[in-house]
Amino acid sequence: MRSSITDRRGGVQVRRAVARDAKRLTRLVTTSGAYEGPYAPMVAGYKVGPDYIEANDVHVAVDEDGRVLGFYALVMSPPELDLMFVADEAQGRGIGRLLIGHLREEARRAGVAAVRVVAHPPAEGFYRSVGAERTGTVVARPPAVMWDRPELLLTTDGGP
Repeated sequence: MRSSITDRRGGVQVRRAVARDAKRLTRLVTTSGAYEGPYAPMVAGYKVGPDYIEANDVHVAVDEDGRVLGFYALVMSPPELDLMFVADEAQGRGIGRLLIGHLREEARRAGVAAVRVVAHPPAEGFYRSVGAERTGTVVARPPAVMWDRPELLLTTDGGP
């Protein structure tokens, strides 16, 4: 699935990530304002490696200058959103919604009806705003994850 769509409103393109994007994606994860304070240990030392990009459906949103504004990683078996980050400076510009729209298109093309999302707790509202429905809670697993996380289901048939 090597597709690309363009947000005509802002010149933002979503393209398949390539191995050379690894450092930029890692930096986006480790500098995310959403993971400050008590959430910081979750991303400390986290790496998005070239092997991960090659093994999964990873797509990046880039602006006209090629700057990475956000990305997502979709694992297909079983279908789950593994990672999704939008750069702090790109928050509120519709990048997350653009990425979710692209994710839905990719999953639908692969014959997937719904994608599981285990969300960062502060991101639950975003996922619900794009049509995901809460299905439960994933209980904390210290020391890897120190807090309970909302579990949601995002259908691929559209949404807000």
